[in-house]
Amino acid sequence: AATRQDMTYWLQELQQKRWEYCNNLDAAKRDSRTSPTPSDFSKGLVAKDNPGSILSQNASAERARNILAVETSPTDLVGEQAASQPAPVQQSAINFSLKQWNTEIKNSMSSLRKGNNENRKSVFYTTEEWELLDPSPKDLEDSMALEEKRKHLAEGSKGRRLTSSAFPFDFGRIPHKTRRPLKDMIGSSKNRNSSESSPTEWYSGNGNKLVSELQLKYQSQQEELEKLKKDLLSQKELVRLLQQTVRSSQYDKYFASRLCEGVPKDKLELLHQKDDQILGLNNQLEKLNLEKDSLQQEVKNLKCKVGELNEQLGMLMETIQAKDEVIMKLSRQLSECEDNTSSQSGAVNSAMATCTNKELQELDRLKDNLQGYKTQNKFLNKEILELSALRRNAEAREREWQAKYTSLEAKLCQIESKYLILLQEMKTPVCSEEQSPAREVITQLLEDALKAETSEQPEQAFFKPHLVSEYDIYGFQTVPEDDDEEKLVAKSRALDLRSLSLSENREISTGVKWENYLASTMNREMMRCVELKNLIRSGIPHEHRSKIWKWCVNLHVKKFKDSAVPGYFQTLLQNALEKQNPASKQIELDLLRTLPNNKHYSSPTSEGIQKLRNVLLAFSWRNPDIGYCQGLNRLVAIALLYLEQEDAFWCLVTIVEVFMPRDYYTKTLLGSQVDQRVFKDLMSEKLPRLHAHFDQYKVDYTLITFNWFLVVFVDSVVSDILFKIWDSFLYEGTKVIFRFALALFKYKEEEILKLQDSMSIFKYLRYFTRTILDARKLTGIAFGDLNPFPLRQIRNRRTYHLEKVHLELTELEAIREDFLRERDTCVEKRDLISDDEEDS
Repeated sequence: AATRQDMTYWLQELQQKRWEYCNNLDAAKRDSRTSPTPSDFSKGLVAKDNPGSILSQNASAERARNILAVETSPTDLVGEQAASQPAPVQQSAINFSLKQWNTEIKNSMSSLRKGNNENRKSVFYTTEEWELLDPSPKDLEDSMALEEKRKHLAEGSKGRRLTSSAFPFDFGRIPHKTRRPLKDMIGSSKNRNSSESSPTEWYSGNGNKLVSELQLKYQSQQEELEKLKKDLLSQKELVRLLQQTVRSSQYDKYFASRLCEGVPKDKLELLHQKDDQILGLNNQLEKLNLEKDSLQQEVKNLKCKVGELNEQLGMLMETIQAKDEVIMKLSRQLSECEDNTSSQSGAVNSAMATCTNKELQELDRLKDNLQGYKTQNKFLNKEILELSALRRNAEAREREWQAKYTSLEAKLCQIESKYLILLQEMKTPVCSEEQSPAREVITQLLEDALKAETSEQPEQAFFKPHLVSEYDIYGFQTVPEDDDEEKLVAKSRALDLRSLSLSENREISTGVKWENYLASTMNREMMRCVELKNLIRSGIPHEHRSKIWKWCVNLHVKKFKDSAVPGYFQTLLQNALEKQNPASKQIELDLLRTLPNNKHYSSPTSEGIQKLRNVLLAFSWRNPDIGYCQGLNRLVAIALLYLEQEDAFWCLVTIVEVFMPRDYYTKTLLGSQVDQRVFKDLMSEKLPRLHAHFDQYKVDYTLITFNWFLVVFVDSVVSDILFKIWDSFLYEGTKVIFRFALALFKYKEEEILKLQDSMSIFKYLRYFTRTILDARKLTGIAFGDLNPFPLRQIRNRRTYHLEKVHLELTELEAIREDFLRERDTCVEKRDLISDDEEDS
């Protein structure tokens, strides 16, 4: 740095870069905690349980740094620019030859590129300078062969070259500087000429001469600057023409050697025309880019000039004010001196001498303080570097310990789960009258394992981590309160789930991908695409599920919402509450039986119960043909966990009226029966061994899968897998249900094939889905192993089986009419009355 102010500017920039680097070390960790989801976004019951956004750890440090910051601007060249500034040389023309066109173009374009970029970069940034690639020997031979063909172009460029100097300056090393004010130039010349003339000679008459010389020198520098600008423009135009010539020659060579063989003349001419158009457009683009850069530079220069004028104006104002104060002070002193006698002049002079001595002493003291502050600044800079290194090392150690802790906690969950299962097996009764002491010990161990951690044992609670909470993040009970055996199995399952989640969190999750995707859609609407489908199939993060579910629902019911009047949901709800609704009685009976193991629906005063009632009543009023069907309450309950009432209502409309076929939730459940037959066909095609095994032992597995399809796996799988299924279901539709139903059977195919009697098979099918905990493996089977899985095949099979079911119902109706007719004619059968007829 040339001056101390430039040195301060250098250190200031260095501290800024170091601060940015230290803050960027844990940027990914901060980004994973923050979310691009708007804070005022409406969410459901589960989303309200989330804590608020976490402030940045460095917020207080940033505030303190901003308060203590001292802004310093450079007065001259600093950094790389000062180091690379060339010595002044006399301007001279350089001969230009087409034989060395590669070196000339490369050097000129590199310097021009650097000169355009350095005004936009910090002095500590190293720009990635691009340059033309060195040609291969073969390319050089081709260029020499084509030189004779381009001779006329070389002559034209040679004429232009003689009119201006060719690259006399390295433009990358000469940064743009605004014109220095005349006052600064006078001051600098005064310092330079201090050895030639004394201040008295300056004020006595030589000042005017120096001013005139400086003005002439300033004008000559202005003319030289204009000339350099014209040279720069001419060289840029020459470089552009030469680049165009090189590209066209390379293209002609390639075109003539490989592509023109056997091509008709008319097509060849058309290609030449298109090539000329492309070159013309490229030329226009380059001109526009140059014009844009010049305009940006001009704007920057004007801003710099305005800033300098403002500074000069402030300095002038301060100077005028100081002069006014000095004039007033001198006037007062003069008046006082006139009143005083000549005898008092000596005392005044001695007092002024004393003041001067004090000021000199104060100046010395300030110099000492300045030196001390400089030393302290060096020490603090060193301390900052050391502390930054220590902090980075501490963060690395913390990440390592966190990963090790997570791994050990996952292993602990697995060991405790196996421990509970082993204790349960050891507790089985022994065929003897006397109880062994080992059984009492095992019983006591089981009671201790199932006992919840309480505050009565603070030491044990301190050393033992709280691995399983009472409720999961969705509000479902992790461990039931009734049966001890079921309680043991549930706790073991919860421990396995905890172990799986801890193991998955150690790897790079999809959370970063979701953050990047949502950040890219901040200023535009989300659209259907392959990237979004793959992200949804891998599972939506808990904090983004409300937003994505609402977007999926709006995507499917847009036509319904556009045709509905404003306040449509509130109108339906008001009508259902005021008028007689035949479905309201059954809805009230099923409210508390919907999800009794979820804290949001466990009691009549729970927040979810009233919302569930409102949505079901409004839907029954919208669809009087369906009214209410058992199963709709569970669909709404799951939707309300992440959506508000109105969005959950439209979610139910999406499932019943868009996704599912007709008569899926009517009294006959015709669509549901058809889907079970379609599923049987898919089982025989995708899982033939398992299908044959069920047929061999006469096991009707549709008794189990019927409820899967009706309520989309609610209460059939663990909650983590359930919500991943719902993520894909709300985006893709009913095909997802078939995929996951087949995946559940394929997941446990080998275990089912080992069972050799119908009772054990059917008993296993009733609970086996609750033992599947690995959502990643299940998703891989559903969307990977079962492909191809076309929707067209499902629709065709639905149409086929629907016709068969209609024929069977027609036959049953004919049999029923024959039976009624026979009963009416036969006296002995008149007493036979069916339940339906008795109710009617």
